[in-house]
This record gives sequence, structure tokens and C-alpha cells, in this order.
Amino acid sequence: MPHLASARYGKDNVRVCKVHKDAETGIQSVTEMTVCCLLEGEIETSYTKSDNSVVVATDSIKNTIYIKAKEHPVTPPELYASHLGQHFLDTYPHITAAHIKVIVHRWTRMTVDGAAHPHSFFRDGQETRNVEATITRATGIDLKSSIAGLSVLKSTGSAFHGFVRDEFTTLGETWDRILSTDIDCAWTWKTFATVAAVQDGVARFDKAWECARGIIMKTFATDASASVQNTMYKMCEQILDEVPETARAAFSLPNKHYFEIDLSWHKGIKNTGKDAEVYAPQSGPNGLIKCEVARS
Repeated sequence: MPHLASARYGKDNVRVCKVHKDAETGIQSVTEMTVCCLLEGEIETSYTKSDNSVVVATDSIKNTIYIKAKEHPVTPPELYASHLGQHFLDTYPHITAAHIKVIVHRWTRMTVDGAAHPHSFFRDGQETRNVEATITRATGIDLKSSIAGLSVLKSTGSAFHGFVRDEFTTLGETWDRILSTDIDCAWTWKTFATVAAVQDGVARFDKAWECARGIIMKTFATDASASVQNTMYKMCEQILDEVPETARAAFSLPNKHYFEIDLSWHKGIKNTGKDAEVYAPQSGPNGLIKCEVARS
């Protein structure tokens, strides 16, 4: 006999931009987000018996996203997601869990004539700051913060050798190569009991984001990388050490290849090994390396 094993629904790709206006200084700031909100609970009859009386319309969910952005700060996104999810549990007794994902798009304040402009911004990269929040009656608030799409490259200081070789191996060993990737890094917080617990010490979230980003940049640049695997593990270790309220850290890194081009066919031009200067960036296939490091 079939049964509904699991179900959740809601509104996705809700675009929100909030302008914070400081009346005293005239300085404004902008936060642009893409929000997804999915609800779980006693909603099975809407699937199995055509009973819409248990459905909170997705249009209502969309409007709630806007209203809660007006009523509460949207920075840090961890706090906004907690407020948004808790609203649905407080308002609808039959809803048992809210799953919120917030993607914060990057806007950086302009500098004009050597001074920060009070209300003008530019996008200096596709990197986003993300939050996934699960708010439940049973366990409280679970938060996972992340950096996504941070593109980095270093032209030396990376090697890859000593790996398994067999009859299918064509890759040569290298002691010096370009290393490039799009960094996706996440850190999972220990569970918060209530929105008030998230609010208490809320500065922790911006501090952790800045800390993780700094660790990523410094370790990527300075580590004599034996492999993507080893470098990402070092990053995880440092994040857990620097942000004690986290339970685990994770990375997902594509290895974006840049191959040397043999130009010796043209007048004996040397462009391999120590003489390599011109490379061919590859769109695919690429390596994909992941890891998650948890506290003991």
C-alpha cells in the first residue's frame, strides 16, 4: 500500500532587496537576497485527499518573506532566516518545520575621490553568502552558513604527485602547477534552542563569515599545496578552531585545470615545465573534491 513518505512545499526564488537608511549620517546600505521557504507538517491530506484546508498558500509565504524583511534586520542572514522560519511555527499549529535558504548577493560600496560613497555600490564578484536554516518544534533552530562561488587562482605553489598509477593513468606528476577553484565552504552551527538564542551574541555570525573567508584566502595563497584534499582539510581545521560554536566544516572544490601548451612545433618555442607561460584553461571535465570535518 503506497503512502506519502515525506513532503514539503513553499516558495522559491523570491528576490528581496532591503535598503537600510541611517537618518543621522545619510549613509545607506543595501542587502539583496534570494530566498527559498519550504514548510513541513500535517499537510499529507493536500497530497492524498485533495484537501487544501491545510495549505498555506505559497503566495502568502512570498508575502511573509517581504514583511519579515521589513519588520526585522536582514543582516546577518542567520537571524533573518530564524525569524522567518519561527513565524510559520508560531502562526500555524499544523506546521512542524520550516526550511529557509537565503542567498545574499554581493554589493560593495564604491569609493569616489578616496572616500566611501554613502549610497552607491558595485558588484565585484559572483561570490555569495548563504544560510540554510531548519526551524522545528522538536529540536529548535539548526543553521548552516556558507560561502559559495568564491573564484580563486594561484599561478604556482601547488603540486600533485605520488598518486595511484595503473594501466588507465595518463596524468603526469607535477611539482608545480596552476591551482584554481570555485570555493564552496560551509560551517554548521551547534543547535540553537530559540530565536532569542540566535539573537544573543548575534555578532558571532558576521565574525565567523569574515574569519572563514580570511582563512580561505590566506591558506589558499600560502599553503604549499600537496593536493586539493590536503589544503581543504587544513582550512576546515582552522575554521573549527577559530569558531568554537560550530560543529563541523565542509568544502566542495572543483579543480579547474589549466594545461600547458606545447609550442615547440613553432620555431622551437619553449612553453612547458619551467618555461611555461601560456596555458589553455579547461571548461571540463574537472576534478571535484569534497570533505566534511567534524569535532571529535
